[in-house]
Amino acid sequence: MNKVETLEELYKQKFNRLPDRMGNGIGHFNLFRLEPLVEGQPTSIPYKRRDYYKIMFVVGKSKVHYADKVVEVHKQALSFSNPQIPYKWEHLDNIRQGFYCIFNQQFFHQFGDLAQYTIFQPEGTHIFELTDEQVSRVHAIYERMFEEIHSDYTHKYDLLRNLVFELIHFAMKIQPAARSEKQQLNASQRIVSLFLELLERQFPIDQAHQQVKLRAASDFANQLNIHVNHLNRAIKMITQKTTSHLIAERILQEAKILLKHSNWQISEIAYALRFPEVTHFDNFFKQHVGVNPSRFRNS
Repeated sequence: MNKVETLEELYKQKFNRLPDRMGNGIGHFNLFRLEPLVEGQPTSIPYKRRDYYKIMFVVGKSKVHYADKVVEVHKQALSFSNPQIPYKWEHLDNIRQGFYCIFNQQFFHQFGDLAQYTIFQPEGTHIFELTDEQVSRVHAIYERMFEEIHSDYTHKYDLLRNLVFELIHFAMKIQPAARSEKQQLNASQRIVSLFLELLERQFPIDQAHQQVKLRAASDFANQLNIHVNHLNRAIKMITQKTTSHLIAERILQEAKILLKHSNWQISEIAYALRFPEVTHFDNFFKQHVGVNPSRFRNS
């Protein structure tokens, strides 16, 4: 698979120039119309990851290669692409039309976490076949986007964010509720599985100079490339425990093993388990076991 395509590369390839507002500090958003295919033009885009989000409304028969899936669009569809999943479109009809908007995560900084929505999650639905009535509604949203982006209104990008959210919620509402809940459950199970794999991979600690690298919920969220709140919700849903509780359980288990089956000093164990001070380790251990580490070792 080719390397990740950046927004800058997209513009250079498509227009041979960068837009004036690329680096304005509010993130990037732009909007385009899909023109009918003409003879001699390529009918597909390459299979690759992009470092930006894309929401596309397309009329025409298509085939979409999405991660490890292939989805056929028979007439018209709304699609949601994200930086985590590679994709490729094959347009099978000679004529197509539609719209698409592109934006990066920075555009939604402090306006919400896109990863919380199933349409942007690995196990979620990303392609929505539309009825003629639904096409009219989606078409109207895009026309409002074009109206705003070409306006001189000072806060037009706030309105454009709202219209993006309108597309997101429109798609999620047309999913059957049971299917949506099942997808959310499956996505949460996958996140928990990856979290537990990362947690367990740090053990056993068999050398005194070793130290666990992932210690807080935020450490694991960063590794999984999701928001920490999203990680916490998934773990609570599947295990009925908090992320911190699961981490503490595994740290405590390793502490007991090292205290009973090694001759390391307690300060070395505290360091390996990434406690900033021995007293912090003593307090942690006593809180969970009822006795301090020395007494536990000698019992």
